[in-house]
Amino acid sequence: MASPRTITIVALSVALGLFFVFMGTIKLTPRLSRDAYNEMKRAYKSYVRALPMLKKMGVSSILLRKSIGALEVACGIVMTLVPGRPKDVANFLLLLLVLAVLFFHQLVGDPLKRYAHALVFGILLTCRLLIARQPEELPPEKRMLSVNGDEQPLIQEAAPEKGKMKVS
Repeated sequence: MASPRTITIVALSVALGLFFVFMGTIKLTPRLSRDAYNEMKRAYKSYVRALPMLKKMGVSSILLRKSIGALEVACGIVMTLVPGRPKDVANFLLLLLVLAVLFFHQLVGDPLKRYAHALVFGILLTCRLLIARQPEELPPEKRMLSVNGDEQPLIQEAAPEKGKMKVS
């Protein structure tokens, strides 16, 4: 049976992955929601206007929106379908992306209700990454320490409980 930690990681990975595939698709095409797509276009124009450095680098609002959307879709697919270390890399990239989007929202002075979802999903990405990076708890029978080729129980388990004397 899967551990609660594993179930949590899988559930968060699938939910976050699907969310970012959905949001990235909205940034790339109007097929899912024309209104949301038009709102994204407007928002990214304001981001580029607020950061003239992007204009100087040749980054248009279309390029910025499509590159962020493509990255969200790619990382969302990895989070949903690919096992192992690539999930953590995708998680980290999405977390950086969310931080950039939060910066953009603050830069243009958007109210909290416009970027609350980014804040919540940033927190969820952080939680998923922290849970995934914690070492797996080993069952008691596997907690052995190898000393000079001999397997011995870990010191904390071999020591008597505090306040009790070991009598032999």
